[in-house]
Amino acid sequence: MLIIVAKWIVLLFGGFIFGVGFLMLFVPNKARAILKKAGSTHFINYAEITVRLIPATALILYAANAKIPFAFSVFGWIMVITSVILYSVPRKLHHSFSLKSAELLQPLYVQFLSPLAFLMGVLIIYNAL
Repeated sequence: MLIIVAKWIVLLFGGFIFGVGFLMLFVPNKARAILKKAGSTHFINYAEITVRLIPATALILYAANAKIPFAFSVFGWIMVITSVILYSVPRKLHHSFSLKSAELLQPLYVQFLSPLAFLMGVLIIYNAL
């Protein structure tokens, strides 16, 4: 049962990443605005980090059933480790980083990066099926 739930979370996560690709391609300013909000309040900061742990855990749990188990395991553990690091980093530093990143990633750059989100979403879904 746990593996089935993990699989569905992974599939939804892949769909979410694919959807982010559409946001990046068609409304890059909205994608940048969302990026700017990362770490902006205590609630957003800790909710964002905590929600990241759900697909990260699902990737790790489902890794043995994936087409490329090592990729799911490594990706899941990277997400877990970076989440733990973000929990320990001051919120204002996290927010400052997201603001600088959003300024660096101008709308055209966000659009150019959107195929990577599409590819990543498709690879996650394919790997889980």
